[in-house]
Amino acid sequence: MEKWQSTDFHCDVLWKLLENNTLSFIHDSSDKLDVTLPRLQQAESIMQTFAVYIPDEMEKSMVPILQSIDLFYRKVLTAPGMSFVRTAQDAAKLLNGGSIGALLSLEGADGLQGDPAMLRILFKLGVRALGLTWNHANWAADGVLEPRQGGLTKKGLAIVEECNFLGILLDVSHLCEQSFWDLVNTSTKPFIASHSNMKSICDHPRNLTDDQVRAIIAVDGLVGLTFVPQFVRSGGRADIDDVLKHVERLCELGGQNHLMFGSDFDGIDVHVTGLHHPGETGKLVEALLRYYSEEQVKSFLVKNTIGFLSKHLPK
Repeated sequence: MEKWQSTDFHCDVLWKLLENNTLSFIHDSSDKLDVTLPRLQQAESIMQTFAVYIPDEMEKSMVPILQSIDLFYRKVLTAPGMSFVRTAQDAAKLLNGGSIGALLSLEGADGLQGDPAMLRILFKLGVRALGLTWNHANWAADGVLEPRQGGLTKKGLAIVEECNFLGILLDVSHLCEQSFWDLVNTSTKPFIASHSNMKSICDHPRNLTDDQVRAIIAVDGLVGLTFVPQFVRSGGRADIDDVLKHVERLCELGGQNHLMFGSDFDGIDVHVTGLHHPGETGKLVEALLRYYSEEQVKSFLVKNTIGFLSKHLPK
């Protein structure tokens, strides 16, 4: 089988490095990381998004956020062949090969504590995507598991506008529906769902309704289908064929040019059978090629993502 380039819009390596700074992204002899440099090379990856995620037991401040970004600079960007993706030009260059792009995102704005100045500092440090909250509520928005299912706060709406101004991509994956629609009505720029699946295939709170998917397509955004088993298939183990059902549904809704993947590797303890780490991406490619043309599969894996970044990241 020929080598196929790939991209992935969500992994949680930085979270694991934050909790255990003895781990190595370059050479993980402990086998505690899903995403490592050798496995990205095995996947012919040309871009990986690294999320900054601060777990509940850590303080919700800039301190762990900055510690995570420091780890990104010291342990990821120093790896041979990695390149920082901050601009549209950085993204476009990745199609030429020769390096693996690393894009930095923030999963949950809790630590910004409602201060746009903190966001501007993170932008200077290279953060280029932001999910306003995780599954619960914070100062900006309600997440999918927040009982009240409210929307964006006044400060949340202001942060959306600041992201639009700076050129930070907004990520709706963890937002509850009201927060999602508030963002739709506020943002003047296209946005993404970095790691969510199709609710019409698997009825999980973290998945997107058909109407939400249509709204993302309407603004020329992207949906990153994810490999979290409970988001892939209800009530049991999931395999690659189950992932393909979400691909099919997204395409049925007109999302062929808006489909990417956001694995959530290193954020999960259980994996889709056959997709335990980036090095197994070839199995997904083989399955996709049974139903889709080579051109379509290349779009799913690379062209949709890089085309979007080349258009919507800062110049």
